[in-house]
Amino acid sequence: MKHILAAGAMALACATASPLAALDLAQMSDTERAAFRAEVRAYLLENPEVIMEAVAVLEARQANAQTQTDRDMISVNSAALFQDENSWAGGNLQGDITLVEFVDYRCGYCRKAHDEVAQLVQSDGNIRLILKEFPILGDQSVISSRFAIATRMVAGDAAYKAVHDALIAFKGTVAPESLARLAADLGLDAAPILAKMDSDEVTAVIRDNHQLAGRLQINGTPTFVLGEQMLRGYVPFDGMQKLVAEIRAQ
Repeated sequence: MKHILAAGAMALACATASPLAALDLAQMSDTERAAFRAEVRAYLLENPEVIMEAVAVLEARQANAQTQTDRDMISVNSAALFQDENSWAGGNLQGDITLVEFVDYRCGYCRKAHDEVAQLVQSDGNIRLILKEFPILGDQSVISSRFAIATRMVAGDAAYKAVHDALIAFKGTVAPESLARLAADLGLDAAPILAKMDSDEVTAVIRDNHQLAGRLQINGTPTFVLGEQMLRGYVPFDGMQKLVAEIRAQ
């Protein structure tokens, strides 16, 4: 039995010092394979930190691969992301960094991020913000986005931003009556906006945004594109600030 354990230990040593391909378990006898597996198990039980080190390496490799994939997708879709005339753009339109947000008005984390994104853009002063209507949470989301898009088409960018800010904070049921009241509170004529909501032009904007999201592997909100990075989910204000500073330092 000692020579079998010695063979297993030697095999383990070879496995850790040489490429895995150099270790051919198929050439071992059943007894030798069992001994080798026992040695590996004993080693891992005595040194469990090795498992965590391996997991950390794997996660780092996966993260790096995802980062490169995101960069490639952003590059391929840069025109639709950064030069889309159908999406509202604000902040500093000549800013050195562009932040794109895919937003759903019924999304709790979009609502949480709203004030922090506004704070980031205002406090920085050199960020261009682009909003992508991306309703994915049901009919109420779709109706809200249709109203916002129709507002921009009928009344312009300033009216759109006012409606966007109001809808992101709105807690009632979204319906023609409530939207008419919301428009009136903002000094807007609701009738032409409501008439525009179901137009082909509004439908096309939502369709194009969903197709873009599909190409970017976006399936949740909020999702941000910051420079060459994809940020899937809510990022707090200080985290955004740090990422902006890192991009500028590159």
